[in-house]
Amino acid sequence: MPHLFDPLTLRGTTFSNRIWVSPMCQYSAPEGIVGEWHMAHLGSFATGGTGLIIAEATGVVPEGRISIGCPGLYNEEQVVAWKRITDFSHSQNVKIGIQLAHAGRKAGTTLPGSDHPIATDEEGGWQAVAPSAIAFPGYPEPRSLSTEEIKDLVKAFGEAAKRAVDAGFDLVEIHAAHGYLLHEFYSPLSNTRTDEYGGSYENRTRFLKEVTAEVRASIPAQMPLFVRISASDWTDGGWTIEESVKLAPELTALGVDLIDVSSGGNVAKANITVGPGYQVHFADAIKNVGGAFTSAVGMITDPAQAEEIISSSKADAVMMAREFLRNPRWPLFAASVLGQEVTWPIQIARGKL
Repeated sequence: MPHLFDPLTLRGTTFSNRIWVSPMCQYSAPEGIVGEWHMAHLGSFATGGTGLIIAEATGVVPEGRISIGCPGLYNEEQVVAWKRITDFSHSQNVKIGIQLAHAGRKAGTTLPGSDHPIATDEEGGWQAVAPSAIAFPGYPEPRSLSTEEIKDLVKAFGEAAKRAVDAGFDLVEIHAAHGYLLHEFYSPLSNTRTDEYGGSYENRTRFLKEVTAEVRASIPAQMPLFVRISASDWTDGGWTIEESVKLAPELTALGVDLIDVSSGGNVAKANITVGPGYQVHFADAIKNVGGAFTSAVGMITDPAQAEEIISSSKADAVMMAREFLRNPRWPLFAASVLGQEVTWPIQIARGKL
């Protein structure tokens, strides 16, 4: 059986272990351009023994960013800025991917600490778009996308994926979770369209599948492609784990190599039972019923807990966020707890237990 520190190979890429950094918004990229903060933030993980870093949700168009301070990958200046970070990650023999996103009806927010949630035109804000003109609670009503605009966004994901290759990323992850645009389309709670992008399961998942096919065709054959989904809306009448299990092999057939399994985000007050590993069972179902490689997320904090998830084949990797914020070198700590010998960077080797 695999273990936490065993390598994993997907297509032409081998990850040194199964402890991966989940995407985390930093709200620190003016004009969508990453800088010194991202270099320090992501660089700290690269020195900490992780098998993979996935950079935060990155807009494929300016209006696709979550906030006015979120990064983008829709111009060449952004490519150059990201390349400095990927180069450093590679200097530490750590793989790095990027999460390509469109925030849909939850886009255009102000920065944390603001006294108002939605950015004004003067602050660089914009009108959000969505599958249907249904507002997320606390947000303004979005504008429903036309069919032509949907097709344009499919192409935008592909163009951003090409820029990700130019920027030196090792893989691309499509963000189709947490109540953002792609999730808004496949969830019946936010999609009431009556055209080919709404109604049936096949229609509601069409946009995600078109984006997946476009991104797969835009990156090298040996480059892995991930998709993050919300496996459940945790709400009656919403997207279900059964539909996620059905979707997984359909995405795999389109060239997806791993499903990054999260949940929720499309309902403001969903009845979610939160606790250690509370989303792991979704990854387990998608892996062992849906037949896809998966990563698990959700309050994974303890080395023994992470080891059990992998060794029991509930998932193929664990994605962690908050624990990495507390300790960017958590994998080195976990190795010492589990008695696993790993190589420390020479600059910090004196700290080895």
